[in-house]
Amino acid sequence: MSALPSAIDAAAGTRRPIRELPDELVSQIAAGEVVERPASVVRELVDNALDAGAAQITVRLLAGGVRLIAVEDDGVGIPREELPLALRRHATSKIASLTDLESVGTMGFRGEALAAVSSIAELSILSRHAQADGAWLLDGRTGELKPVARAQGTSVEVRELFFATPARRKFLKTDATELAHCLEAVRRHALARPEVGFTVWHEGRLVEQWRPTANAAQRIADVLGDDFVAQSVEVEHGTGAVRVSGHAGVPDAARSRADQQYFYVNGRFVRDKVLQHAVRSAYEDVLHGQRQPVFVLHLSIDPTRVDVNVHPTKIEVRFRDGREVHQAVRHAIENALAAPRAQAIGADMAAARPAPLFRPDAPPAPAPWMQPAIHFAAERGPGDMAAMWPASRAEPDAAGAMPTAAPVPAFQPAAAAPLPAPAADGAQDWPLGRALAQLHGIYILAENRQGLVIVDMHAAHERIVYERLKTQLDGSAIASQPLLIPAPFAATPQEVATAEACAAVLPALGLEVSPFSPRTLAVRAVPAALADGDPVELARSVLAELAQHEASTVVQRAQHELLATMACHGAVRANRRLTLEEMNALLRQMEATERSDQCNHGRPTWRQLSVRELDGLFLRGR
Repeated sequence: MSALPSAIDAAAGTRRPIRELPDELVSQIAAGEVVERPASVVRELVDNALDAGAAQITVRLLAGGVRLIAVEDDGVGIPREELPLALRRHATSKIASLTDLESVGTMGFRGEALAAVSSIAELSILSRHAQADGAWLLDGRTGELKPVARAQGTSVEVRELFFATPARRKFLKTDATELAHCLEAVRRHALARPEVGFTVWHEGRLVEQWRPTANAAQRIADVLGDDFVAQSVEVEHGTGAVRVSGHAGVPDAARSRADQQYFYVNGRFVRDKVLQHAVRSAYEDVLHGQRQPVFVLHLSIDPTRVDVNVHPTKIEVRFRDGREVHQAVRHAIENALAAPRAQAIGADMAAARPAPLFRPDAPPAPAPWMQPAIHFAAERGPGDMAAMWPASRAEPDAAGAMPTAAPVPAFQPAAAAPLPAPAADGAQDWPLGRALAQLHGIYILAENRQGLVIVDMHAAHERIVYERLKTQLDGSAIASQPLLIPAPFAATPQEVATAEACAAVLPALGLEVSPFSPRTLAVRAVPAALADGDPVELARSVLAELAQHEASTVVQRAQHELLATMACHGAVRANRRLTLEEMNALLRQMEATERSDQCNHGRPTWRQLSVRELDGLFLRGR
């Protein structure tokens, strides 16, 4: 039997009266929502400093922020008569009416952070208003005000966090862990406000400093490193009232953890399922396995179209039109990642122009022991490419259904025409260069101005076929196969409701699911390519996906997964001997095909080795 107290004391047979909680207990309860750890305090205080128009913010910490958190700014300051109000619950200068709340543009607005922190720690505020002759210090415990010296701005000190709630203090981690969380809180602000300088001190030692800059890319490089910017593409996309900007990492820069994902809505760092799903959808067929993309993205939207008053931490938001936001974010990233990176490789590599490694017009005779590994093909006519790219097409049939077989689409490579003569120095202006040879029947070796290009021919051709199939499909339905005997299953109320709401969408996925009884659904048709699978399990997973995400997104994803399987089977296989004409045709198509840097499974399709890197392998010049 539980020993916890209840509203009715069973032993005494009496009822506990309803009482109003003391203000101090109410503040401590509220503080549990606002303040989780020292990083929560840092976030709230930096929010206030930014709202005050600060150009320089300094954070000082002791013991990871447990013993001391001090945030200093050079903002507009707080007038003497308003200092006591700053520590009262729901007292703020940010909003004054419901209209202000619905269109709030400041970082803070709830008016409860300072009151919550003051209830669980020793807090003091030192501030000088822009029009005041001097500064004033407010003691949060006693309410005493006294004059002090300070330049314009505000300093807030929080000492002995959770001293009033020692049980909460036991849940804190080590000082190093808490310091890492505090640094991450400042880092999130720094990425959003490049025009503001940030400095972080811990135990009297400078640990981070980011100087003001007018260049957002420079601030990203300062905070996350030069490699982040070098391995990312710029995102700039605007549709209607929604604008998306920032940097999205290329698939090769993906990490095993989601520790470099920063999304901002009107300058506020947020975590939102709609945004996360949109980003993941954009990277869906270019990431390998469970790798996590990296990005710093900013969403600009009319404040009246987003609700930021969802949680006291203000890290969650709700959108009035989630579909519009989802589509804008997804298309912004997809468009930024679509262009092949081969075109930009020359700007990132050394400007040296090495002598050609191989001249197609005078190929060297390989040694006999090399012939099984490296295949130097002779240049032959365009007709030799017919075996690699057959003329059959994978197009929708007359009924609009997608074919169930896996033919390779028709392919007319640009390199079918005679190749231009090589330049005088042997270097080629093509980003992926001119084919030299084939290695182990798997890789194509090519020479460009920067050095050596190595291409996985199956992965590259797979992406080319996949993109062509997506274009040919153009929204057609997936071919379905009726079941001889319908497969009924007991369905939950949500599954029944989803099946009824998406009755017009399921056929596009090759599925036919209809009511069998009020609590039973029956699967009557499945995609022809998945006819051997479990129809009930397939129907359940599709209904769950439709219930969680937008129907059109689910349809497109299912179609693309099937096309990816077809492309994998239709692409050129390993150990296939190619002529130089075929190799060059593949390279030219890679340069013109969207997302050709990764195959359908997220594996890279090519790698560049510069002459400098090759020299390093052989210690040349040392």
